[in-house]
Amino acid sequence: MNKAFVRESESDVRHCPFCGSLGLSVEKATLDHWLQPAARGQIGDSAMFCSQPHCDAAYFDSFERVVTVDQLTKSAYPKSDDAPICSCFGLTCADIEADIADGGVVRTRAAVERAKSADARCTILSANGRSCVTEVQRYYFKRKGSV
Repeated sequence: MNKAFVRESESDVRHCPFCGSLGLSVEKATLDHWLQPAARGQIGDSAMFCSQPHCDAAYFDSFERVVTVDQLTKSAYPKSDDAPICSCFGLTCADIEADIADGGVVRTRAAVERAKSADARCTILSANGRSCVTEVQRYYFKRKGSV
């Protein structure tokens, strides 16, 4: 069909259709790891992750298909406060808060150093397909500032 007669989508495929926030592009390997088999068939190999904690959308694609949080293989940060903030090495928000309570950064620093190592597999193990280092540091300083 001639493209002159095809109407292009008016929606911005980079923004979550549920909450409107800017999504983060993820790779096929991330989707394969995080989505239940039935949900994996609902979305293509290229998708975006919605990182808004209170949004029910986990992944969405350019065809406006959405996979919701309840279709993930396990809970994911920041969608669940109980999920590890570092999926590769299991660092949780509770671990970071324990460091703050102890007046140190032992657990947090160790996780950040490991996340920078070759052992990290962030593109697969992290729901957003990215390293946790920035988010760990952001969470640490936010919580430390509120104490």
